[in-house]
Amino acid sequence: MMDLLIPSLLVGFLAEMVDNTLGMAYGVTSNSFLLSFGLAPAVASATVHTAEVFTTAVAGVSHLKFGNVDKKLFLNLVIPGAVAAAFGAYFLVNFPIGIVSKAVSVYLVIMGVLIILRAFGKVIISRKINRKVLAGLGGFLDAVGGGGWGPVVTSTLIANNEDPKRAIGSVNAAEFFVTVTEALVFCTLMGIRYPEVVAGLLAGGVVAAPIGAYVCKKAPTRPLMIAVGLLIIFLNLRRLLC
Repeated sequence: MMDLLIPSLLVGFLAEMVDNTLGMAYGVTSNSFLLSFGLAPAVASATVHTAEVFTTAVAGVSHLKFGNVDKKLFLNLVIPGAVAAAFGAYFLVNFPIGIVSKAVSVYLVIMGVLIILRAFGKVIISRKINRKVLAGLGGFLDAVGGGGWGPVVTSTLIANNEDPKRAIGSVNAAEFFVTVTEALVFCTLMGIRYPEVVAGLLAGGVVAAPIGAYVCKKAPTRPLMIAVGLLIIFLNLRRLLC
């Protein structure tokens, strides 16, 4: 798989730019790339999350530096997210499933529409969500689907009237701990496979992480929300139609 080193580097850079600017899609983009080359879902998810340990570390520090992290929100997300992610990784290795990804995609399309409507002041979700339950759901689905922490948690928080920049920054900071947990479980159960692909995804993501955090800090709120909504809709319609 040495011929995948350069493509992995490019995918890692582009995926992390999107993820650290909009708070999602590194795992979804990278995982889709690996699955297209015939890797099993558990192997693809393990490979992505091994690389993501390093990219999320840089992303979290970058968002913290630029003032995008809400400490209370971060603390509400990190522990339930990490615990549920461990269960998700174990579940994927031992009980491969497919229908969950379709259900999640439908949910995310709806969330994307709500975010775009809210950007134009059309929809306000007044009922507060339970952040810990949301984090648990996001962590589990992230491990099972090879990505989904950002799309599930960030999109729901923004649709629930959280400040987009703080939501993106806090979710990205918590993602480091979620990813470390997933990677440890995957490595314990499966070992590390395709280190050259991990290296490519890692290197490209580390370079892009601080750039994306800076863009997130400077981008105006409404265009950022619209971009998040459109990204969610596009990625998940594509998964539903394929």
